[in-house]
Amino acid sequence: MHNLTIKQLSDGLRQKKFSSVELTQSALARVEKFNPRLNAFITVTAERALEHARRADARLARGEGGPLTGVPIAHKDIFCAAEVRTTCGSRMLDRFVSPYDATVVAKLQAAGVVSVGKTNMDEFAMGSSNETSYYGPVRNPWDETRVPGGSSGGSAAAVAGRVVPAATGTDTGGSIRQPAALSGIVGLKPTYGRVSRYGMIAFASSLDQAGVLTQTAEDAALLLGAMAGLDPRDSTSVDEPVPDYAAELNKPLQGLKIGLLKEFFDGLEPGNAQAVQAALEVFRKLGASTQELSLPSLPLSVSTYYVVAPAECSSNLSRFDGVRFGHRCEEPRDLLDLYKRSRGEGFGAEVKRRIMTGTYVLSAGYYDAYYLKAQKVRQLIADDFRRAFESVDVLIGPTTPTPAFELGAKVDDPITMYLNDIYTIGANMAGLPALSTPCGFVDGLPVGLQIVGPVFSEARLLNVAHAYQQETEWHTKIPHGYE
Repeated sequence: MHNLTIKQLSDGLRQKKFSSVELTQSALARVEKFNPRLNAFITVTAERALEHARRADARLARGEGGPLTGVPIAHKDIFCAAEVRTTCGSRMLDRFVSPYDATVVAKLQAAGVVSVGKTNMDEFAMGSSNETSYYGPVRNPWDETRVPGGSSGGSAAAVAGRVVPAATGTDTGGSIRQPAALSGIVGLKPTYGRVSRYGMIAFASSLDQAGVLTQTAEDAALLLGAMAGLDPRDSTSVDEPVPDYAAELNKPLQGLKIGLLKEFFDGLEPGNAQAVQAALEVFRKLGASTQELSLPSLPLSVSTYYVVAPAECSSNLSRFDGVRFGHRCEEPRDLLDLYKRSRGEGFGAEVKRRIMTGTYVLSAGYYDAYYLKAQKVRQLIADDFRRAFESVDVLIGPTTPTPAFELGAKVDDPITMYLNDIYTIGANMAGLPALSTPCGFVDGLPVGLQIVGPVFSEARLLNVAHAYQQETEWHTKIPHGYE
């Protein structure tokens, strides 16, 4: 059962080939078996999951429920879930139990999914390798000496290892697509505002977006359909009709115009480049045309991101002061000592680095030189993308410059680590939807193909990825030992 997609599981539940309780028990057994190797889960909610599975079976027995009813998944531990520990991968929130559900959690629960637990992540979503977590690094099931990508690495490893068929994630600068690429699965970052951020612990509010990690584009379409939509509790949520994503998967690609960004192929390792070029040939055979484009401001996206994102994180994380909730130091001498020691003990090195960077670029005398200038460059990047989509339907290229790297290889060199997101950050800066799908292997490690579209073009991206998956088998590959 663990090899089946969400669509196959949904069909099997309706045909009574198995029950939701059986599926959930299978998922929990695989968590118990593989989590000591992968470290993909922080919290497992076995009793709660089995209770929800029994309710799902009752709904299905009455002929009720939708395509997701009874399907087990996992949530990235950045989403609040009522009466469940929500840590954000940090000592700061190690003992925090949320009193409410994030909108993403509530919507998926209403759709009938069964959550088996919360997945490991880079602390406060700050990282590209899932090595900054207070709970230790996550390991890539394709090679357990390598990273799964980050910050949604726990979700990616759990799906790649077929522990669960799907998981939620968040993407601030590539944190869904990058781990999807390094772990050989599908990762979808929707348009900014497409999915509510309410109850999603904030890193950089103008960049963060919830999304999904799945085995197939079809599964991503089913999950996104349940998650998307206006949420009055989130002021950045957009009132835009939610299409039936699954219904648009099988549109032909004849006449599709694909843009190939020159900047997407700079610095690309040869093996990744060959896999991407082979994927482009598949699209040409399906009737799509390709043309080369250039976005002059795109090379500035990484440096711009590492001004804007730390600035916003320094503001968002100021709430963790040891007073109201979160880690509190022992026997503080006074209020200043409480603040300093609570934050010093509660935050890890990468989070401290970004808070300090953000505080610096927002400080008097430096705001105009750094933060304001970065926001102006961000607008230039968005304008470049907008002009590109006047002549093409989608942009296609690599998701990452290299396959998964070894654990510990980049932790002492933050700049090298940051450059791993060089192809993904642009979509976040412009608020665009983007998707990564497997397109090959280099030395036994997965390679991801990135598809970027204009705002609210998720249906088109899913259609393009689905068409590619109908012609290839990369997305069906399973790591050895996890079959």
